Amino acid sequence: MKPYKKYFKNKKITVMGLGLLGRGVSDAAFLAECGAKLIVTDLKTKEELAPSLHKLKKFKNIIYYLGGHRLEDFRNRDLIIKAAGVPLDSPFIREARKNKIPIEMSTALFARFSPATLIGITGTRGKSTTTHLLHHILKAAHKRVFLGGNVKDIATLPLLKKVRAGDLVVLELDSWQLQGFGELKISPHVAIFTNFLPDHMNYYKGSLARYFADKANIFRFQSRNDFVICDSAVSRRIKTKGEKIIAKSLLPSFSFNLKGTHNRKNAGLAVQAAHLLGIPLEDIQRSLPTFSGVPGRLEFVRAVRGIEIYNDTTATTPHATIAGLKALGKKKNIILIMGGNQKNLDMRALLKIIPRYTKKVILLPGTGTDSLPPLFKKNAIQTESLKEAFDAAFKNARRGDIILFSPAFTSFGLFKNEFDRGEQFDRLVRMLK
Repeated sequence: MKPYKKYFKNKKITVMGLGLLGRGVSDAAFLAECGAKLIVTDLKTKEELAPSLHKLKKFKNIIYYLGGHRLEDFRNRDLIIKAAGVPLDSPFIREARKNKIPIEMSTALFARFSPATLIGITGTRGKSTTTHLLHHILKAAHKRVFLGGNVKDIATLPLLKKVRAGDLVVLELDSWQLQGFGELKISPHVAIFTNFLPDHMNYYKGSLARYFADKANIFRFQSRNDFVICDSAVSRRIKTKGEKIIAKSLLPSFSFNLKGTHNRKNAGLAVQAAHLLGIPLEDIQRSLPTFSGVPGRLEFVRAVRGIEIYNDTTATTPHATIAGLKALGKKKNIILIMGGNQKNLDMRALLKIIPRYTKKVILLPGTGTDSLPPLFKKNAIQTESLKEAFDAAFKNARRGDIILFSPAFTSFGLFKNEFDRGEQFDRLVRMLK
């Protein structure tokens, strides 16, 4: 029996958070297949989770408590698996700790049992592009490589059924998932740290130190045989037993299709990692022009009547929207759709730069939008829905202009998540004649 199957078999496990993105469902199915005795609990109701529950209906070893959590599900258990984003001060996690029950996370559990070589990518911005580009380069070099972590539609824990020694696994790791690495005191063999900027201050209650402490788990438990790849700006924050490598932006001689200096920095990190993993520079150089980017990250959707339309739905911070404006703003011809819910981030730098690149700003509703200065809102077009915002943007656009959907705030309120937000935007673009 494989070590992970032996570990999970007959264990009483509470899975905290099922969700609708598919990762929680796949994790629950994997654990049930391993013979665990599961309790699945979620704040969402049975009706809200109907699509996820339907996929798990064949398993008889899962009990559900939905529409809220119960303290008794965090007592007399062998293991708690918590979803990303569970509050730091959760009374249920506190109850589990009081009862000396291990609290782990699915991606970290994968890392614990995986025989493959792990490459982890974190940072405030750029981790998705760096992750997917590195995976693209390694695949083009015919390496046996898997993608996991904070990647849409991919559950990492079930990859244990596929990976073997000698494989490579590229993991995008957000600060929440890295809490799990901290619990297990493990770090990837190769850690890539893209940058560090204020984010998730609503979750971390304004503490950058707490935010960085979670991020730092990507290198904190490395040995002398491990590596950290970063740029010079974040290098001073990184203290590792492994080797620290400073990556530079992609050389001008390397052809690359993604716009923006920030993306050439991301590419520089991926190239450095690929070379460290034994891929010849000429092979890396050949694979770069065939990388088309990640959906929803400064993604060119289409041009209509000479108007270019970009979907940057994953820009949930002011720094991300600034990067998008700088990448596209050769002249003051951008109609910016922004707005959403608050993360308690400082918007002043973004508000200062917006007039330099935009001819019109369209605002979506939300607590973050409400917090913007009255004069800024007065000079923008305020809307109540994405459809209304998109129609207003297209009405104000002329040939040669750019419509940039780069919210700078979170998606919650009008949308399920940023992926839902981006998909709704894409549908509106496709409907244009």
